[in-house]
Amino acid sequence: MRLLVDLGNTRVKWRHDGAAGLPASGAQAHADRDFAVALSRAWRGLPVPHEVALACVGPAAAREALRAAVRRAFGDVPLREARTVACFGDLRIAYAEPSRLGVDRFLALIAAHRRAPREQFVIGIGTALTVDALGSDGRHHGGLIAPSPALMQRALVDATSGIRPTAPGSVVELACDTADAIASGSWLAAAGLIERMVGRAGAWAASPPAIVLHGGDARTLAGLLTVPVENAPDLVLDGLACWAGEAPAGESGDGRVDARR
Repeated sequence: MRLLVDLGNTRVKWRHDGAAGLPASGAQAHADRDFAVALSRAWRGLPVPHEVALACVGPAAAREALRAAVRRAFGDVPLREARTVACFGDLRIAYAEPSRLGVDRFLALIAAHRRAPREQFVIGIGTALTVDALGSDGRHHGGLIAPSPALMQRALVDATSGIRPTAPGSVVELACDTADAIASGSWLAAAGLIERMVGRAGAWAASPPAIVLHGGDARTLAGLLTVPVENAPDLVLDGLACWAGEAPAGESGDGRVDARR
């Protein structure tokens, strides 16, 4: 049994693989000062895993709090943290310095390719909006990072003195109040970015790519797109499970992992 933990910029998601019949998954924001205590309480009653696998793009303080929660809940169990490498099985990362690709993106690409080896965009929407192009042969063609709609809205309010919505806005084509104008502009900007990428995918894709969404706001974004999409909310955890099960066998100094077992 393995505990999989995805520590993002805003919250942590976790899944206890092998805990059949138990409430074995959950999510929690990590800004709270009592984050470690609350997380260890959430894990109370779960079987002690043989290891904890961690994917982390969040702040150092949250990482240390998470480590404390692991010790509090399970004692001295091994904890391994995933790192981006140049190759993992058929997956080949486009970055000249693979370590600069966020491990959450790396793991999502692993899982997406394992789900269906095809031409696809793997799109994460949480604090940031990430778009990665992945070929059917596992070749990563690169990607984009943009603010998520929620972050766009916060940044706009923080950077201006006259824009102060008094309530959450709705997404409409043409807004008649400030709250709706901010919400609509932010969400439609994200949708427009994705649809532009789809429209220009012929530069690397021989056929129309699939659109695979993951992250906390994936369902909202899916409803605004005019192209077919698939929602895979646990894509990072799924990729982490692949990494944890296969990475120990065959790592070498050149950053390659032979996961074709």
